[in-house]
Amino acid sequence: METFGERLRYLRQEKNIGQIQLARELDVGKSIISLWEQGRCEPTLSKLIAIAKFFDVSIDFLAGLEC
Repeated sequence: METFGERLRYLRQEKNIGQIQLARELDVGKSIISLWEQGRCEPTLSKLIAIAKFFDVSIDFLAGLEC
């Protein structure tokens, strides 16, 4: 897993939730989750924090700074 999108997809699949459910949890559209996972755009800092809290991981992990 080298990219943010790959890490996000991995975490989502590990938690066994779909893009729609994650989008609801983060209060974004499903298409945004897809764009993040494809690496076509990146979340804002506030959404990055929400993702880290939801999956109980560090922002460093999401950014690829730690394994």
